[in-house]
Formats: sequence, C-alpha cells, structure tokens
Amino acid sequence: MVRTPLTPEERERGERLGRLLREARGARSMTEVAADAGVSAETLRKIETGRAPTPAFFTVAALAGVLGLSMDELAALCSPVPV
Repeated sequence: MVRTPLTPEERERGERLGRLLREARGARSMTEVAADAGVSAETLRKIETGRAPTPAFFTVAALAGVLGLSMDELAALCSPVPV
C-alpha cells in the first residue's frame, strides 16, 4: 500500500501539535511523559519534532491526558489557520 504524501497544511498541523505537546511537557522529561502515557519516548520525540505529523488518535489522547490538555483545545489549536 502506497501512502499519499502529506500536504503542507498537514505537515504544519503536525508541527503545531508537536510544539504544543513540547510546551505542555515543560520541565518533565520526555521519557517520564512517554512512560506515563504508555508510548515510547521515540514516538513522543517524533511527534514533538514533527517527524510523525499524523500520530494515532489514541496516542494523542494518552499524551493529552498525561499533560492535562483537553482534546478539544488541541484540536482547536491545531486547526488550519485562516488566511
């Protein structure tokens, strides 16, 4: 199965999500947050750096829960910015 390339908007949305999660993590270690969310530190690293711009819903939900973020807030902040 060939995966369709991401659009620039999808890449930007992934980068925005990564920044939001990184900011919410604050001084907590990546390893600690990832373990608490039940994901690997490498997965969290890829999301935070934008290398995984379309993470699975349950991965984002688990990270949001650990970081005290609402999914509604994340969705709104990661929506495309109107031009």
